[in-house]
Amino acid sequence: MTRLDTLKTNLLAQWSDAALTEALGELTLEVPFEQWIDVCLALRDSDTLGFDTCIDLCGVDYSTWGQPAFMAPPPAFPERFAVVIHLLSVRHNWRLRARVWVPNGEFPVLPSLVDVWPTVNWFEREAFDLYGIVFEGHPDLRRILTDYGFIGHPFRKDFPVSGNVEMRYDTEQKRVVYQPVTIEPREITPRVVREEGYGIER
Repeated sequence: MTRLDTLKTNLLAQWSDAALTEALGELTLEVPFEQWIDVCLALRDSDTLGFDTCIDLCGVDYSTWGQPAFMAPPPAFPERFAVVIHLLSVRHNWRLRARVWVPNGEFPVLPSLVDVWPTVNWFEREAFDLYGIVFEGHPDLRRILTDYGFIGHPFRKDFPVSGNVEMRYDTEQKRVVYQPVTIEPREITPRVVREEGYGIER
């Protein structure tokens, strides 16, 4: 039995109805929103699982997943946003990905994992900054990559590629000024992708 098989067996022993998928030699556990904290605590504290380290946490916006904007609507997902964590058990030398779908695409809120794995502190701040996912109970949830006065969340699929404002240094005022974006919107999808039969002689 491989290490991956052992991990799968241990996960199913903990949750007989666990939603597990395997791809590229990795397991993904789908966690119900209501059980997010309880499942994560069990993943950390169970002797047979022992995920003592969260090595990454990120947000995902599935609103146009798998489809360019000019094609058919994307496949349906339970929610617009998901949070994904990547876990490591040093003791057992195995890894796991866990994903939770976050309700309310307009104002997504999820309990913070800071008390479970303190390493997620800045990861949750990043997901808040870039996707607008609020982590309830986080001790210092503020922007970490964008400016303090930044409006919007730049990794959301509906955020304009050119942004909403631009900044420049004004030599007369001797300070940085913000102004509306002066970039003209243009088609950014390569012709080879957006035009059927592009490059084929007729």
